[in-house]
Amino acid sequence: MSNSHRTIEQKTYFKNNIWRLIIAFIAFLLEIFIIVYLANKVSVGKSIKFVEHTVGILLALYIFNKNKTSSIKVPWIILILIFPIIGGILYLIAGTSATTKRMRRRYEEIDEMLYPLLPPQLTLYDEDLCINRSIANLSKYLYDYSHYPIYNNSDVKFYAYATDAFDELKKELSKAEKFIFMEYHAIEDAEAFAMIEEILIDRVKHGVEVRLFYDDMGSIVFMNKDFNRRMEENGIQCRVFNPVTPFINLFLNNRDHRKITVIDGKIAFTGGYNLANEYFNITHPYGFWKDSGIKIEGPATKSFTIMFLEMWNAINATDEDDIDVEKYLPDFHYEAKENCFIQPYADNPIDDEQVGENVYLNLVERAEKYIYISTPYLILTEEMTHALCLAAKRGVNVVILTPGIPDKKTVYLMTRANYRELVRSGVRIFEFTPGFCHAKQCVSDDIVATCGTINLDFRSLYHHFENGCLIYDSKAVLDIKEDFENSFDISKEVTNDYMRRSFKFSLWYLFMKIFAPLL
Repeated sequence: MSNSHRTIEQKTYFKNNIWRLIIAFIAFLLEIFIIVYLANKVSVGKSIKFVEHTVGILLALYIFNKNKTSSIKVPWIILILIFPIIGGILYLIAGTSATTKRMRRRYEEIDEMLYPLLPPQLTLYDEDLCINRSIANLSKYLYDYSHYPIYNNSDVKFYAYATDAFDELKKELSKAEKFIFMEYHAIEDAEAFAMIEEILIDRVKHGVEVRLFYDDMGSIVFMNKDFNRRMEENGIQCRVFNPVTPFINLFLNNRDHRKITVIDGKIAFTGGYNLANEYFNITHPYGFWKDSGIKIEGPATKSFTIMFLEMWNAINATDEDDIDVEKYLPDFHYEAKENCFIQPYADNPIDDEQVGENVYLNLVERAEKYIYISTPYLILTEEMTHALCLAAKRGVNVVILTPGIPDKKTVYLMTRANYRELVRSGVRIFEFTPGFCHAKQCVSDDIVATCGTINLDFRSLYHHFENGCLIYDSKAVLDIKEDFENSFDISKEVTNDYMRRSFKFSLWYLFMKIFAPLL
């Protein structure tokens, strides 16, 4: 396809999808308006008003009794008690994971097939393994509640910049011999993906099986559904997670935020970057884009393969399921370059277990010297705020890196609304001056780190399908620490800016903080 024709086609794609998003949003508002209008038409007497408020109180009590953090429950309770009809409708649409019993059963069936194919958990309390007891406990939690084991015969390499990870990704893709699995929240049909597409088409011609899986909401402004047709015509299997269909889709609140590539079951990539131009600084909508990622080699890749196959097979019951999945889980001899521990893990809204948040909490609570955290959005639960503040109070150097230039101004205000309580307890906050820092990583005490897709916000922690990787006693841990220190050098410490604020300012940020979970 010529560049000029491709550019014209892309403009058509983007225009069509923007309209699709606008129509979906209008349909969503219309749906709420019709329900509220009909409710108000019926609400003509005191008895009806009494019923409305009674239902509101009962719904508030139901929410209060749910096994959720109060940071999420309180805003919904306030809204529903003040506006029973509107608040109740919004809660049903946006406040729950909205997963149907049918969808839950679907994932359970797929997981029952896939999880037994993973290797068993290592006996971490064996003194010969020399693993920290608190890390062993965290690893046990991850295995028990996310089902993914820890490995000590694989290697991990950290990339401080997405461009470096992208170059390595292209190199490894071009060497694929059997299969390529790619799962991303957002794919932009533009220059960056064009490089990937060229490689994928070439690999298909050499007999490689290629699958591409992306989130509809994440990619909706970047491509048209004709994208799928083009992929299929080139021999690339393509599926879409949770298409945006107003009035019909009850699973709309949950998105696939994972970023995974698996090559031949031997190499895997993950991190914060999607397959879009801005992540690799081809375009600069928010200044310099800072992102990071990791490459896994060895048996630990098997966990990422299982994550991909779970999503690929579970999303649509009418699709043809994989029957022989073991061919994607090869046993092969691998000699690790270093004696480290790697534990990939996944999180999802189906099981109501906040694995991603609990990993962060465990790392904060076990930190002795320092803990550095990078997140593009800082919208915290009370539990996370308390853990960070307590760590700082007991002498741990707690430092959080956030963006200097926002991609979403409202979310940026909510991020800053969380600063004051943290800095009053001794937490240091840096904003990445060159632009938007999208990396999701954490490192502590020169011994343990995480890297993946999980933001410190309510959407990532409670509503989205996510993935991460726990890294222990590896050179990658020190590389992540070095990346933080380099980022701090070119960032602005804003800690003191939030110690003294006017009453008006404080009131506004209090409002933003309270109602952040509603978005």
